Formats: sequence, structure tokens, C-alpha cells
Amino acid sequence: MICLSGGNLPSHALTLLQKYQRKIDALPDYPSRVGAAKSHFKQYNKSSNKTFRAVRETLETLCCGAVRCMYCEDSCADEVEHFKPKDLYPEACFVWENYLYACGPCNGPKNNKFAVFVPGQARPMEVARAKGVPIVPPQAGDPALIDPRTEDPLDFIHLDLETGFISPAGRKNSRPFHRAEYTIRVLRLNDRPELLQARKGAYHSYLARLEQYAHRKSAGAASKELDRLVAALQRMEHRSVWKEMLRQAPRIPELRQAFESAPEAHNW
Repeated sequence: MICLSGGNLPSHALTLLQKYQRKIDALPDYPSRVGAAKSHFKQYNKSSNKTFRAVRETLETLCCGAVRCMYCEDSCADEVEHFKPKDLYPEACFVWENYLYACGPCNGPKNNKFAVFVPGQARPMEVARAKGVPIVPPQAGDPALIDPRTEDPLDFIHLDLETGFISPAGRKNSRPFHRAEYTIRVLRLNDRPELLQARKGAYHSYLARLEQYAHRKSAGAASKELDRLVAALQRMEHRSVWKEMLRQAPRIPELRQAFESAPEAHNW
């Protein structure tokens, strides 16, 4: 996961999303709003809908690499995902800030899973609604899942560059620790071997590109060539690996040397 920035939805699309949301908010009770959120989102979330074409196009600009998933950064993103599930929070069904672009392998397991911190409890409480139970609002509380639209996931997690394994970075049993632990588990960020392999591969690819850039720079390459090398690096997936490399460079000799050869890379 990587912190997302920018992504201003065109005003016409934002206006229509707000219109869709007002229809739901105007319904008299919570079960009705939940039902409407599910049916209306299915109705509008189509390529033929101008508003959702703009939603998808804008979300694409926030993705790293070739439209990679905002959760795993590996698979192609093709599903408009609600950070707060619409089945639990119908008031956020058509809220632009609640949207992420995700892949099926992430969005499927996440589904309606969502946990919150309830006052007096150290661990987050899952508020997903089981089938057949009364449709009532979820327990109020602060979200446990890390939201890359508003937070930097790297404030909560540590990535082992050699293994690709992600672990909580906070003090054990602290709220940040539990948030990282919950996010990693729900999104299965360590449970898919291909993701660990991809992160390891991204590390060595990023390092090779950085070293290539430093070599060509020392050889007197033209700025146009160097710009192409930088652009290629910036288009790579697993952007969080690059950010982790920057963070760990002072402790890893080969990284420290590479960044010292191209200090401008800190701003890429």
C-alpha cells in the first residue's frame, strides 16, 4: 500500500455523486438506505455512466505503475472499491473520498469486512454483518483498516526488502500495531506468495535502475536520456518498495551508496 495524493474528480462528476447520495440519505430508515446503496451503486457503476467513467479515470491517475491495485500494488485495478463498505455505511456509498481502485484478489476477500476501535477495548471489533441478522447500523468507532486516501500506510508497516514480508511497525499491542495487523490480514498482503515474490523483484529492479541511472550520469549522459530513466523508474509498480528503500538506505550499504551517487533520487 502507498499513500495516494491528488486525484481531483471533475466538478460535474462530483455534483452527480452528491445527487446520487442525497437520494439514499433521504430514505426514512437505515435498512432502506442499505438496500438503496446496494442497488443504486450497481445501477450507476457502469462504463455507460458518464459519472463513473470519470470516477474510474481519476482513480487510474492515482494508481502506481500500469493501473496497479491501491491495496496490493501488483494486480491490475478494475473495481471501484468502497473503503467503508456501502452495506454498512450507506451514507458513504457515493462519497468520492471513500473510493479506491482495487483488484479482485484484494477486493473479494475484503468484501464487507471492516473493524472499528470501540471505547474501552484495545483490539478492533469486526462490524461486518452476518447473513440473516437484523440490518442495524454498525458499532461506532474509529476504523482499524488503513486508508491510503488519507493516511500513509508506511507510517504503520515495515517492509523487509529481501523477503517482501510486511509487518506492523508500531509498538506491539498499540493501536497503530493493531491497525497494521488487521490491514495486512484482511487484505492478505502476506498470504499470497506471488506478492512477496513481486516485492522482492521490485526491490532488485528499483536498485538496478537506480544504479543504471547513476552510471549513465557519471558517464556524462544527456539530460534527455536521464529523464527517460527516471520516468521509467517512476512508472514501476510496488511504489511502496521504493519508499521503503529511501527509508532504509542509511542502514543498508548498497542502498546508501546508490543514493549517494544520485542524491536527486530522494525526490523521485
